[in-house]
Amino acid sequence: MSLAGLTAAVLADPGLREALADAQAPAHRTLELTGPGALRPFVVAGLVDAGRTVLAVTATSREAEDLVAELGDLVDPATVGYFPSWETLPHERLSPRSDTVGRRLAILRRLSHPGDDPTNGPLKVVVAPVRSILQPQVKGLGDLEPVELEVGGAADLDDVVRRLVDAAYTRVDLVEKRGEFAVRGGIVDVFPPTEEHPLRVEFWGDDVEEIRSFAVADQRTLDKLDRLWAPPCRELLLTDDVRRRAAELGRAHPQLLELTDKIAAGIAVEGMESLAPVLVDELELLIDLMPDDTQVLMLDPERARTRAHDLVATSEEFLAASWAAAAGGGAAPIDLGAASYRELADVREHALTRDLGWWSLSPFGIDDDGGAAISTSSTSEAPQYRGDVERAIADLDRWRGEGYRVVVIHPGHGPAERMVEALGERDVPARLLETLDAEPPAGVVEVTCGALTHGLVDETHRIAILTGEDISGQRASTRDMRRMPARRKRQI
Repeated sequence: MSLAGLTAAVLADPGLREALADAQAPAHRTLELTGPGALRPFVVAGLVDAGRTVLAVTATSREAEDLVAELGDLVDPATVGYFPSWETLPHERLSPRSDTVGRRLAILRRLSHPGDDPTNGPLKVVVAPVRSILQPQVKGLGDLEPVELEVGGAADLDDVVRRLVDAAYTRVDLVEKRGEFAVRGGIVDVFPPTEEHPLRVEFWGDDVEEIRSFAVADQRTLDKLDRLWAPPCRELLLTDDVRRRAAELGRAHPQLLELTDKIAAGIAVEGMESLAPVLVDELELLIDLMPDDTQVLMLDPERARTRAHDLVATSEEFLAASWAAAAGGGAAPIDLGAASYRELADVREHALTRDLGWWSLSPFGIDDDGGAAISTSSTSEAPQYRGDVERAIADLDRWRGEGYRVVVIHPGHGPAERMVEALGERDVPARLLETLDAEPPAGVVEVTCGALTHGLVDETHRIAILTGEDISGQRASTRDMRRMPARRKRQI
């Protein structure tokens, strides 16, 4: 949390103070904030500090991933989770990738049954693209138990294999992809969909002796680990009830036998998730699994609404076309409408019915949703310099001379060092800091590393934040930078 010291300074705006006070003692369930996009991570951090669980909704997956990276500098990264959307449409005869499913199920499990380890503990922030909150999912996914093993613990090898099969892992001779496992004597190789590398578990009898990650390419050991945590790989598991229903469905609708026969036989088949509405009892939304203290924060609501409208329309067109074709040009043989994307307005109404807060943060004006309206009038986006370093340094020096708190944030240690050198060459006092304190050094430009992509300027409270992207006009791969070890960052 290298930038946590900035949060209080940025949230000093009267409008934001009023909003966050309302979050602590809610007087309005709906609230419409107007402010620059650079405020997004700070508003989320402020809500966390106010004691709320936050569901931050973005228009796209890319924005959601960026927000997760930015929040890692302001709140504990272990309490922030990304809930991805499927790459496929709900009615498409294609299954989502196993790593996508695993990440989704890991979040749902942490919401429903948080563990004691930081990697599976309680969540304070869930970031999701709007597509994720519109799509119904099989009810009870948060109750699915992952396969969990710890070094020094005991587990029956045959039982571990059975549990992996039940969790939709595919048994192979050599593990190469997520969602696969292999068994050789007392060694089990598993590639959980949430892990970057597969894990090798060595048993001595029924005792777990060692757990190591290894490289797929050459099978070399990478690191020793204390535990394995492997969530299921599919959102529709082939339970006895699902197999029975699939068999009945095939008998009633012979045109579906290509799918139903394999499902009834316990064989996972591509696109079987499209039949979920008729193979399970009930579907639910992500909203249903969020805690009672959840504050939904819709970011850039106009773009999110447009995206939601397009998704709903595309999904309905695809449903009508694909299943009519499957029926030989006639009407769709079964009703799968329960799995269709919900309208965003219906999701909002459902959240309000649960008595959850629903806020929006819009950069261009008040979002007309009938809620209370607050404008952050003193905060604006930072200037864009597009590589004009001299103009950027001149502005930094001017702000410093006017008593502003001036901060420059680069994604890598190398660019940050070069910024300090460039400022020094122009006689502008600057200091490279690992973390930012709430009380800044007077008259000095603070330079640090972080994942923020856009800066801001608050003329009333005299704070100016620039990022490497603001200055250079080039987007840095912050997500890749955050995955690098610290020693590698310093070499850049």
